[in-house]
Amino acid sequence: MRNKGAIRLLAIVFALVSIYQLMFTYQVKTVEKDARLFGAGDIKKEQTYLDSIRGEKVYSFLGLRDYTYKECKELEMNLGLDLKGGMNVTMEVSVVDIIKAMANNSKDETFVAAIAKAKQMQADSQSDFVTLFGKAFSEINPSAQLSSPDIFGTLELKDKIAFGASNDEVLKVLKKETEAAIDNTFNILRSRIDRFGVAQPNIQKADVSGRIIIELPGIKDAARVRKLLQGTASLEFWETYTYSEIGGALNAVNTKLAEINALSEVIEATPEVKKEVKADEEVALLDKIEGESQDSLSNAKDLAKKYPLFSVLNPNQGRGGSSLAVVGYSHIKDTARVNRIFEMPVVKSVIPRDLKLFWGVKAIDDGGNVFELYAIKVTSRDGKAPLDGDVVTSAREEIDQQTASAEVSMSMNGEGAKVWARLTKDNLKRSIAIVLDGYVYSAPTVQSEIKGGSSSISGNFTIAEAKDLANILKSGKLPAPAHIIADEVVGPSLGQESVQRGMWSFIIAFSLILLYMFFFYSKGAGLTANVALITNLFFIFGVLASLGAVLTLPGIAGIVLTIGMSVDANVLIFERIQEEIKSGKGLGLAISDGYKNAYSAIIDGNLTTLLTGIILYIFGEGPIKGFATTLVIGIISSLFAAIFITRLFFEGRLERKKNITFTTKLTDNWLRNTAITFIQKRKVFYIISALAIIASITSLSTRGLNQGIDFTGGRTYVVAFDQPVVVGEIAKSLDVVYGHAPEVKTFGGDSQVKISTKYKIDEDGVEIDDEVEALLFEGLKKYLPAGTTMESFLENNRKMSQKVGPTIADDIRQSAVWSILFALIVIFLYIMIRFSNWQYGLGAVAALAHDTIIVLGIFSATYSIMPFSLEIDQAFIAAILTVVGYSINDTVVVFDRIREYLGLHPKRDPEEVINSALNSTLRRTFSTSLSTLVVLLAIFFFGGTSIQGFTFALIVGVVVGTYSSLFIATPIAYDTKLSIQKVIAKKK
Repeated sequence: MRNKGAIRLLAIVFALVSIYQLMFTYQVKTVEKDARLFGAGDIKKEQTYLDSIRGEKVYSFLGLRDYTYKECKELEMNLGLDLKGGMNVTMEVSVVDIIKAMANNSKDETFVAAIAKAKQMQADSQSDFVTLFGKAFSEINPSAQLSSPDIFGTLELKDKIAFGASNDEVLKVLKKETEAAIDNTFNILRSRIDRFGVAQPNIQKADVSGRIIIELPGIKDAARVRKLLQGTASLEFWETYTYSEIGGALNAVNTKLAEINALSEVIEATPEVKKEVKADEEVALLDKIEGESQDSLSNAKDLAKKYPLFSVLNPNQGRGGSSLAVVGYSHIKDTARVNRIFEMPVVKSVIPRDLKLFWGVKAIDDGGNVFELYAIKVTSRDGKAPLDGDVVTSAREEIDQQTASAEVSMSMNGEGAKVWARLTKDNLKRSIAIVLDGYVYSAPTVQSEIKGGSSSISGNFTIAEAKDLANILKSGKLPAPAHIIADEVVGPSLGQESVQRGMWSFIIAFSLILLYMFFFYSKGAGLTANVALITNLFFIFGVLASLGAVLTLPGIAGIVLTIGMSVDANVLIFERIQEEIKSGKGLGLAISDGYKNAYSAIIDGNLTTLLTGIILYIFGEGPIKGFATTLVIGIISSLFAAIFITRLFFEGRLERKKNITFTTKLTDNWLRNTAITFIQKRKVFYIISALAIIASITSLSTRGLNQGIDFTGGRTYVVAFDQPVVVGEIAKSLDVVYGHAPEVKTFGGDSQVKISTKYKIDEDGVEIDDEVEALLFEGLKKYLPAGTTMESFLENNRKMSQKVGPTIADDIRQSAVWSILFALIVIFLYIMIRFSNWQYGLGAVAALAHDTIIVLGIFSATYSIMPFSLEIDQAFIAAILTVVGYSINDTVVVFDRIREYLGLHPKRDPEEVINSALNSTLRRTFSTSLSTLVVLLAIFFFGGTSIQGFTFALIVGVVVGTYSSLFIATPIAYDTKLSIQKVIAKKK
């Protein structure tokens, strides 16, 4: 093998990078183990410990770079919600509301009718709403102008839409403004999530414009999340205090708390008085705060008693800051304690009644730990801000020509301009705070009175920060409400169960594969293949960690399946080497030629599977994308391990003059000299397949498929009980509260059920989600232990909930159809080009269609009798595409051998040559199919209920796919080519 040194170096570098990436996960788990020991079961203490070391260095990489716990946490391998528990939310920004707001809720008949028609068109279209609106507007009234003063020719848009502008020009502006509003909504949601206190939250824009996907690991209170995410953004402008004005009040607070501390010490020494004074809520709350304030420093307790406030809030005594309104600084772990102090009635009695305290939205230190506290002055009787975001007409980031620093330019409407002029006049050389959702984004100092409503805000911004602030300011004029169109809640107990089951399925499947390879290919080749498999596994996890990928249960299934399929490359190579040895070649030459002759089949087979994985990644969402990610990474990694790592081992043994065995006595002649007449018996298999296809189509047309909510829309809940329940009784009880009987199935045992309902799925709003869950609890109450509350039911009994709105269900259904069709087209084209023969492509695609129909037919015929769920959902589509990838891999290997044999024996009877080629692949087909089935069976039995339907589809697909590769794909290619030859012969 050439370039052994380069390949060895690449393997070492690959291994070092994997170790480097996985060390962050190891360090995080070590720190969190220490936190659990420190907390001794108290989750709050665990979190306090982790907060205290958030910015501390916990890992040093070769002494070159130190990493804090926070940095390691950001770089660790993330677990998906199905493994950790939490909430996944898909939100859609209401472009309809944005357009209405830009038109000042115009009552123009054409405008109103176009909005309504565009909504109808959107149900069956993948185009963006602005495009559909423009099309509908032109169809309703071709002569109408969008730039009309009654629609978009408003005073607020005069700088963007010229008088008499064409409809196309107006639509361009609408697209630009709606995208800006969507970006702004995304930033607001991201800001809210960052403050929600969730470890490793994830928010990203979906491929569909206007959709935002949010993952919140560890979340239990789903109702709170829904309210937080769907609440309207509140933008306000406030007057402020300086530290010199309220410093005395802060000192008074500190003194008052110190007095309470001293009193509590006296109480401790006087037991008979203790009961009376302990009842005072101030003492009780202060004791709680003091207990949380203690740390490992010897004088921390005394400091907290003498300076209760200033031990958690560092006062801004003339130290400056980002604004004159900053009155103190706190570590992130102390901000909640500061909030609780200022909520105490005894504290409220010593501070000004018109004082509000808001935290800054961003940390001011590099470690992201220190936050500023701003003093807000309430000047109105109703306690509202003197100016809100509705008055802002436009805002944009700019570069100051003199200072070359970023700033924000802002314009207001007439009413806002008057109030802004008064505010700036009354607050010269003071700060005005810009507050969104209760957090200060900026508090610029007023240099002069600002008339006309146009002003610039400077504040040592970066360009990105100035852009974010401009977007925040624009939210006042362009509200972009976002609605939850799909969400999924996974309870931590179900997540923990998934982890355990996933790991068991992984360990069992991997062990069986290692044993099989060792048994079938001896301790020589088999042991080498096992080393390559272990190396491959190590590389997969290293790449996943370096990419920041999220490991999900389907992801684990993808890794395990990849391991099973990666055996195929080793099997192809070992079978080729054995053939070369039996032909009389020496061991070294046999190994060299074996690898060389196996490359074609390996590359063709894996490349077609890789194409399927890429299509799955493009069209899939959420867990399916995670499955595709691990599948693609696994295929690439397994190729490297099988082709290069094993070759390095063999070359090393050859250099040391050691023998290498590739089989055992028991397996040496297994399926070696078969003589099955595949082509002659093809009509028998045509009949068998035709009967199976007819039966499948009959079942599909009569019984249909058990479509999950991914395709129909609806809500699904997995609920666990303390004792076995009867699904019929559960359905009757829920029929009473919902007005219709939802679908109820046993899910993983007699004491756990899966409930699916479409109750009010067409209606949006937090109150609807709360109502559905409240009715669920009401219907199930009599099956729960006495005294069970709504809160305990949602936290303990509801293991998982999922909501999919009709709009996203329609999109999922369309993307599923397109992904399968696109996969078939790509595979047909690849095989046609690769084999320079369209008949091979036709045979392969026909076999794939055959496999897909039969798998669908089996699902249709058995979904009501199987003890596990056979719903057609996104996971099923992933399974179908994986079956397509596996089947085409098998078919390509067979075609590759046929092409080789036809080239070696051009004058022999084609039927005889093809039969010989098919028989020669049986050992490889047996080993690959068996190893893959072993893996899938391990996942099926040990991987958990939630993935059984997915795995069942793969098991059926592997069996049917192996059959079709031998008995359908090749005969169809043969008959097609033969019939064409006969037509040509007749013409001659």
